Amino acid sequence: MTGFTLPRGNADRWYRTQRMGDDITLIDEPAIKPFYRCNIWHLRGRERDLVVDFGLGAVPLRERVALLAEREIVAVASHTHFDHIGAAHEFDCCHVHRAEADILASPDNRRTLADAFLDDAMFDELPPAPYAHSGYRIPTPPRIEVLEDGDILDLGNRQLEVVHTPGHSPGGIALWEASTGTLISGDILYDGELIEDAYHSDLDDYARSLERLRRLPIRTVHGGHFPSFSGERCHALIDDWLRRHS
Repeated sequence: MTGFTLPRGNADRWYRTQRMGDDITLIDEPAIKPFYRCNIWHLRGRERDLVVDFGLGAVPLRERVALLAEREIVAVASHTHFDHIGAAHEFDCCHVHRAEADILASPDNRRTLADAFLDDAMFDELPPAPYAHSGYRIPTPPRIEVLEDGDILDLGNRQLEVVHTPGHSPGGIALWEASTGTLISGDILYDGELIEDAYHSDLDDYARSLERLRRLPIRTVHGGHFPSFSGERCHALIDDWLRRHS
């Protein structure tokens, strides 16, 4: 329809939360269409909590989600595309893989893919005024700590291993909690259309990353987009991808 303008969402209802198993909570932005909607994962630990990814950042995240104001938080970016790091600057320190630390330190709209994807097609409702696509900028976090493959994030009673999963992007990571068989996979794998052709994607790296994940005894996957799924489904998705790209 010519001249149609999307309605504006309400800041108080911009985020929603859903409790999952194993003291994990999903935070997301329901006004963003599913393909573009980043899953923000919160894990409760005995001594500190973990947050993986931060959404678009058009509405303040910590101000609107009480769960994120309660305790010390380890903040981790699975990678540096705009839909995952928009609110990273709200945390005192953001952890990211070394291969994308330079992007997080200077998150321009080209390298974060905002120039390629940010428009009305992403939304059912636009963020509240005065948000405008043309003014979208991602602030740099106050401090950046680099992660390497094999690093352990210790929450006191639970430990998550950093698994470097390049392919979707060079510094993509997943987090593996062996004690529960839980994988927080970022955008290397979710149950929906995968993005394999971003400017810094690499199909050979993608295949190696998926082959590595295929060897893990995964019970549950919490991806960067779309609903969570079982380890059995994970292995089927990987096998299908490898077969189609062989």
